[in-house]
Amino acid sequence: MVPREREAIADRAGVAVQTIYFAFGNKASLLKELVDVTIAGDDEPIPTMRRPWFLDALAADTAEAQLRAHVHGTCGVLGRVAPIIDVLRAAGTQDQKLAGLWQQDSDPRLDVQTAAARALVEKPGANPAVSAEQAADVLFGMLSPELYLLFVRDRGWSADRWERWVYDTLRAQLCA
Repeated sequence: MVPREREAIADRAGVAVQTIYFAFGNKASLLKELVDVTIAGDDEPIPTMRRPWFLDALAADTAEAQLRAHVHGTCGVLGRVAPIIDVLRAAGTQDQKLAGLWQQDSDPRLDVQTAAARALVEKPGANPAVSAEQAADVLFGMLSPELYLLFVRDRGWSADRWERWVYDTLRAQLCA
């Protein structure tokens, strides 16, 4: 991170530049922390699949109830994460170290949607013609930050309107 970037971040945060140096050290650490806290909504080191909202969704009795809770929880995450997606992409194109920051053997977002899909297809009310793999793909695509931004940012939908629409659309695909 160049000095002027640290100064701008420190000014925006209302702290001394030394605090930014001490807390994060470099741009990669700062961005990693930003993403982790933004996804979670707090600074607790709890992965998405162990978060109460996700576990409550998995515990729902029916496919429809699980889907409603899953969409609602995911919408909360997307409302926080989607606005920083463009910043992360731009940072990754400017700095290869940053581009590799989130590269993993598997996509954590797909892992979350796959776990949700596996539980959903086993519940009463699930569409019997949809496999767990298909359901995971549909959840992954429909609950993407890109689609969220397309409707909420670019088309001016409210987050509530988007949540209702995506739930209705997924229910038509994934529930009997």
